[in-house]
This record gives sequence, structure tokens and C-alpha cells, in this order.
Amino acid sequence: MILQRCRVLGVTAVVVVLTATACGDDDDQAPAATPVMDPGDGGKYAPQIDPASFVEVIDNPLMPLPVGGRWQYEGETDEGTETVEVVVTGDRKTVMGVSTFVIRDTVRLDGEVIEDTYDWFAQDSDGNVWYFGESSSDFEDGELVSTHGSWEAGVDGAQPGIVMPAEPAVGDVIRQEYDAGEAEDMMQIFELDQQIAVPVGDFEGVLVTRDWNPLEPETVERKYYAPGVGMIKEAVEGGAESTELVSYELPAGT
Repeated sequence: MILQRCRVLGVTAVVVVLTATACGDDDDQAPAATPVMDPGDGGKYAPQIDPASFVEVIDNPLMPLPVGGRWQYEGETDEGTETVEVVVTGDRKTVMGVSTFVIRDTVRLDGEVIEDTYDWFAQDSDGNVWYFGESSSDFEDGELVSTHGSWEAGVDGAQPGIVMPAEPAVGDVIRQEYDAGEAEDMMQIFELDQQIAVPVGDFEGVLVTRDWNPLEPETVERKYYAPGVGMIKEAVEGGAESTELVSYELPAGT
């Protein structure tokens, strides 16, 4: 894909954002053979993080994360029924001087926990939601087998990234994380204002993203975010499997 530099998101902590000229395809078209987009930073991605520019809530309409919020997802895989529970705990963790919110993400296969992750998110004063790392544990038959994938911004060169911009624009390409060779997730804002039906209900004004990891370029996911709710669906492009929101709870006043 041919890339050209586009506007920089209006954030106090600067992150590289690009526009892909070939982003006008629709759901019916086959994904590009090589979806990876060069962020154009020469591997020197280094957002300037000012702790004073972060706020005490995460209320981005497309990714609200109020303390006590809970989301349940479900999908069928070749291995069985996979369920995912996301909970905004009341815990906080300071990363790079920023007081982040701790979100627990638990994955079960046919009722058995196979992954348990604590993610660290924070929102800046412009409304962008940042991802500062995770503590991840993988299990087999109830036994811990790996913590691969765990990383923390500011440690060994790892850098945070934006997981939901305040003002998404079609074509924007954003680093969601950066730990060279370990954590390099990126996303492209693919569509705005879509209508999507999932088990928990029908939604309008849905944002669609294309997500991929340059370390595994053969896999591209699409994620769907509904205003006031957050992610309602994710699916692998070109595949039949998907995970959809089946229930959610938000604290009163959210």
C-alpha cells in the first residue's frame, strides 16, 4: 500500500498517524495480500507522555471504561465455545508516571480459563484512550504455562499507544502499542457510522477498525465499536469465526 502522511491526532502526547490511500475497500472485497502498513517512523516511535495531560476517567464514547463496567463476549471456534469477560476493576497502576485503570480480561474455552490478563489504560485530556501494557497469563488444564505477551510501557524501550482516538477519521493508521519484536499492534480506522446487530442488540453509529500485528501479517481482524458501549464484535477477515457481545453492565450514570 502507498502511504502518505496525514494529520496528527490532536493529543498532548504525540503519536504518528498515517492515511492509507487504498482504504476505500468495503466488506465484500478480499483483504489486501499484504495488510501491513509502515508507520513511517523508522522504528523510532517515541510518544512524549506528560502525566499531567491525563484525566481521572475513561469516558471516550466509543470506549467507555467506568469502574465496575462489565462486558461478556462469546464465539464458536474450532476448539469449542470461547467466552471473554472484561471487567473494569477499581485498581490503578502507575505506568510512566500515569495513573492507569486496571481492566481484567479473562478468556475461557468451554468454561475453562485459558488466558487471564490485566490491561492498563488511561485517557488524555483530549479524549484519546491509551494502552500502557499488560500482565498476561496463559493456562492449560488449569496450570500456568506462559506469561508471554506481558509488557509495560517505559520498560526496556516499550512505548504506549492509542487504542481509541478522540476524533477517528477513516484511513488513520495508529500504533496501539510498541515493544519491538514483542508487541506491535496497529489499527486503521476503516469505517464510521455503521449499523451492526449482535446478540445483545442492534447498534448505529458503529466504528469499524482493521487491526493487525506486523509480526503476524497474515491475520487481520475487524473490530466494531458502538457509542456508549464500546467493542461489540471482533472477527478475522476472510474467516467465519467471530466473537460478539452477549451482555454488558455499566454503572448508573455512565
